[in-house]
Amino acid sequence: MKKLLTITAALAGMAFSSAVMAADIKPAVLYDTGGKFDKSFNEGAYNGAEKFKADTGVEYRDFEIQNDAQREQALRNFAKRGQSPIVAIGFSQASAVEKVAKEFPDTQFAIVDMVVDLPNVRSIVFKEQEGSYIVGMLAAEASKTGKVGFIGGMDIALIRKFACGYKQGVLAANPKAEVFENMTGTTYTAWNDPLKGGELAKSQFDRGADVVYHAAGNTGIGVLQAAADAGKLGIGVDSNQNGLHPGSVLTSMLKRVDVAVYKAFEDAKNDAWTSGVQVLGLAEGGVDWALDENNKKLITPEMKASVDQAKADIISGKIEVHDYMADQNCPF
Repeated sequence: MKKLLTITAALAGMAFSSAVMAADIKPAVLYDTGGKFDKSFNEGAYNGAEKFKADTGVEYRDFEIQNDAQREQALRNFAKRGQSPIVAIGFSQASAVEKVAKEFPDTQFAIVDMVVDLPNVRSIVFKEQEGSYIVGMLAAEASKTGKVGFIGGMDIALIRKFACGYKQGVLAANPKAEVFENMTGTTYTAWNDPLKGGELAKSQFDRGADVVYHAAGNTGIGVLQAAADAGKLGIGVDSNQNGLHPGSVLTSMLKRVDVAVYKAFEDAKNDAWTSGVQVLGLAEGGVDWALDENNKKLITPEMKASVDQAKADIISGKIEVHDYMADQNCPF
């Protein structure tokens, strides 16, 4: 009996030790250019980290880079301080993550929007084309002119993926619709130029567009402002931006970076960490569209029914939304 109690106590001690070890994490987030309060991509990551902190009491560190040189430096500083997991936000962090993760093989890293094939890295990518298809349908159904627009940030394949999915959704709802498309620039500054975003939106409104979707980070704040000023409709991205201009934002394409960050922290805390690639689409709750008190008057029951059906058809495979990044081509 005494031996049994000793074994039981030892097992209990091991369980306690394991629980302590599982909870003993020091998470960190490295934001991309544009800052954590960009009301969009980075802020989604911030919100996920804040929710984890509120739910668990676990503190985290974060850093907002000001230039490309800081990416590698910040990651290495986090790792040297024992931070883990370290979540890097944005495709542009890939080379820095790859280099630093090799230097610290026992540290857990995650990257959003790019694949880094290392045993200690979790790569989280999204099916942005699926969410963009849904908001494209809504844009076409809300448009009175049959002309809608898209404004991207940096002209890269990832943003063309948004644009192509959007166009496919627009044309599914209205095959005769016309879609205007502009990219803001070819450098990282394209994510943080609300003035140019507003100018591009105004040029599309002047050509007859009455709904414009942006995938442009902080630049998109200018797009939504221009829509509100012109009495037109904007569509937000990444975070729920409906509340920025209630009644002028038709919807927002939700890209759940918050969920990705929260899940990375949670898995590390629960000793359930996995590396490899995670792909999040409509079926996984990784993308969606936003309906709340700020835009509910803009969405008719018929519009909601049509996109609900489209969501179901995409999840079932009945509708296949083209992935621009699969072939670097948009057939629409």
